[in-house]
Amino acid sequence: MKSSKPLSLIFLAAAIGWGGFSIAEIIYAKLPVSALSAGQVAVVAVTSAAQSQKNFAAARPASLSADLAKGEALPDPVAAGPAENAELPAPAAPLPAEAAAPIAATAGPAAVEFEESELIAAVQQGTIEATLRGNGRERMTAALRNNSPTPMRVTVPAGQVLEGGRNRVVVTHSTSTEIMPARTVEVKMTTAALHSSNLLGDAPYKLSYHSTERVDGFLNWAAEHSAMSAAATQTVVLALTENLPLKSLAKFATGHPGEHNTDAFRAETGDLLAALCALRDCGARMDTFAIALDPQLRIEAMIEPLSREAAKRYYGITEKMEWDFWKHELLEGSPSTRHYALFGIARFYPDIALEMLPKWARGAQTHPVYRLAAVQALADTQRPEALPLLRALASELGETTDLGKAATQAATYLDKRLNDLATRPQIAAFRDKMRVTGL
Repeated sequence: MKSSKPLSLIFLAAAIGWGGFSIAEIIYAKLPVSALSAGQVAVVAVTSAAQSQKNFAAARPASLSADLAKGEALPDPVAAGPAENAELPAPAAPLPAEAAAPIAATAGPAAVEFEESELIAAVQQGTIEATLRGNGRERMTAALRNNSPTPMRVTVPAGQVLEGGRNRVVVTHSTSTEIMPARTVEVKMTTAALHSSNLLGDAPYKLSYHSTERVDGFLNWAAEHSAMSAAATQTVVLALTENLPLKSLAKFATGHPGEHNTDAFRAETGDLLAALCALRDCGARMDTFAIALDPQLRIEAMIEPLSREAAKRYYGITEKMEWDFWKHELLEGSPSTRHYALFGIARFYPDIALEMLPKWARGAQTHPVYRLAAVQALADTQRPEALPLLRALASELGETTDLGKAATQAATYLDKRLNDLATRPQIAAFRDKMRVTGL
């Protein structure tokens, strides 16, 4: 009966011990069991084991053989690693930049290369599809879709004109965006109306090939002065394209029936003054603009506390010169604006106003415009002492007269204003001035 593999391994283990098990298995794998009996295999294994021991003894060092002959035990094994105080090998030198660059390039994703184009050229070529919507004044939104297989970097330069029906607007600040193939990106642009007749309201727009030579110089300057408000920018553009008068652009002015309605483009006094500064700084000729030549803007800007300091810088009015400015405007200024100086005196020189304005209101020989302005300006002092003065004037001038009614209305306004100031912290107050004379 043939011996099985397990039985042969048992004989081998018994003959050479557990340590010879691997030798027996190798022999068994190379010699089929059918060729040798289990006993023969065991004999072969024992012979091979003995031969291996002889080879080991011949290969080991003489000192180790002597130690083994004396019966001394081998030392305990130690952890792998460099010997104590041994010198470590020097680190490999880094690759030069020329050799490392290809490795770094293959380590990460390749950089995307964008094809650059202006929006109007890309739309004309069909690589970009643009859907534009704006409000006819400062706002424009563009949905841009890349129909090409190439990543695109699209630029909308300042000066690009957009048309929507009869409306025309111009891009005031350049913008750009990157669009991957088959993707859509929404871009927001700042614009300004080129005509005061633009109708306000959300509407579709399209790109135009019209140029804007009149505003190009200002747009180049505005590229480095992005802090300008949209209202100030719009005022500059309309001044350059239509040279509108102050009454068409100022919120403090009112239009007349039958005139062209420009209410959508009226600006605060501070924005009007910022527009003048921008026109001057970008090199425009100031003597050609109706808004710059109107004397009312100067005095209105000086009366308005929020724009007063900017007006002083623009018109070159120093602190020491301010009283002379108000005196000159009242006595020698333009006949259409002289009465406005009474409001400036009331706001910034209240002590003088409390003494002077009642005299102007009572003066029978004084022009009615100045008398009315003096009554109304008393309320602008925001002083409690002005309240009894206004009530006395209402009684003296007659409560049924225009001046008496104005005094009553001014007293009501001042009373409410003083109550409001008493119930909340005073944020800004008109300054008291040293006593000056001459009026």
